[in-house]
Amino acid sequence: MQRISTEVNGRPMAAWRAPGRRPPVVCVHGAGVSSRELLPFVEELGRRNEAWAVDLPGFGASPGPAYPLGLRALADAVADWTAAADLDGVVLLGSSFGCQVAVDAAVRHPDRVAGLVLVGPTVDAAARGFGRQLLRWLRNSPRERVSMAALNIADYRDAGTRRVVDAFREALRDRVEDRLPHVRVPALVVRGAGDRLVPQDWAEEVTRLLPAGRLAVVPDAGHMVPYRRPRELAALVGDFLSGGLAAADARGGGRPGRRAAG
Repeated sequence: MQRISTEVNGRPMAAWRAPGRRPPVVCVHGAGVSSRELLPFVEELGRRNEAWAVDLPGFGASPGPAYPLGLRALADAVADWTAAADLDGVVLLGSSFGCQVAVDAAVRHPDRVAGLVLVGPTVDAAARGFGRQLLRWLRNSPRERVSMAALNIADYRDAGTRRVVDAFREALRDRVEDRLPHVRVPALVVRGAGDRLVPQDWAEEVTRLLPAGRLAVVPDAGHMVPYRRPRELAALVGDFLSGGLAAADARGGGRPGRRAAG
């Protein structure tokens, strides 16, 4: 893999790239963390498809402004980065809060996005509260690798308390379900079978709200499928790229128009 820094709106944004066939898959990490949690998947997918993992501004190796950026600004940064990196027709893969960022980017920047993969999409509308989310996170933790916790702690420390707390607040404030019906590209929703943050009924609701969505469940996985089951996720994404997304392109439906909702 290759680490690349690209200037976006006067600031560098860092990303990891694994070369492969297009379309490019651009991965967006979760709240308060960095692209490091996505690298096992990027490396695996890069065996067949071009894959990227980008650090959002203020996280990982991407410096941000003095103040934390909101969800819309993070989505704008992702869209602007794809343009600066000269990547057209990207498939955005969001992980956890990254799904909310990816959905916002797809709805408001439809000319940049050809498809979506939503892995462990947050936040369940039936449990949009700090206490309930914390309880679910604690119940999910035993299902993740110990090394995942070490990565998260290091990322939280590097980002700083203010940015981390603000990212989680953004996740809880965002009503992603209101924007899902406005996604005009094919979408794959992925849930770990043991995910305690994203229950099956919420994953099914996300899929139902998407005009062109389908759901896949990965056995023996918790919330962080890209880290715990990178090979299985890469196989699902590869099938999506060569199946549903390719079929939409053949019908002329893979690249939406420029009109965005909201």
